[in-house]
Amino acid sequence: MLAGDPKARLVDVRTEAEWSFVGVPDLSSLDKRPLLVEWTDFPSGQMNPGFLDQVKEGAAGREAPLLFICRSGVRSKAAAVAATAAGYTRCYNVTTGFEGDHDENARRGSVGGWKHDGLPWVQG
Repeated sequence: MLAGDPKARLVDVRTEAEWSFVGVPDLSSLDKRPLLVEWTDFPSGQMNPGFLDQVKEGAAGREAPLLFICRSGVRSKAAAVAATAAGYTRCYNVTTGFEGDHDENARRGSVGGWKHDGLPWVQG
């Protein structure tokens, strides 16, 4: 969807700390960048009151596809629901997130997720 629709945007709703220390999706091969909009603040965990305004600034309209991603698919689901309720008509949740689910040792990164699936990402 990101490759096939020039208006499609990946909205990364993790925290600034996660973007800095864990990495972000690399969409440079599509000549795109992910839209980085915190759903909650770190370390307080408070909701970002400007979330929908920031999405509006980066989206190509209410009919453009928005793919929401977080660490494991939970925050991004809530963000997609909120954007849908605000009138965005094509919101999708990346269910496995950036890091995927926990493995048998309660660690992420080996069971699904953007990174595990070999999709491009950068760190730093």
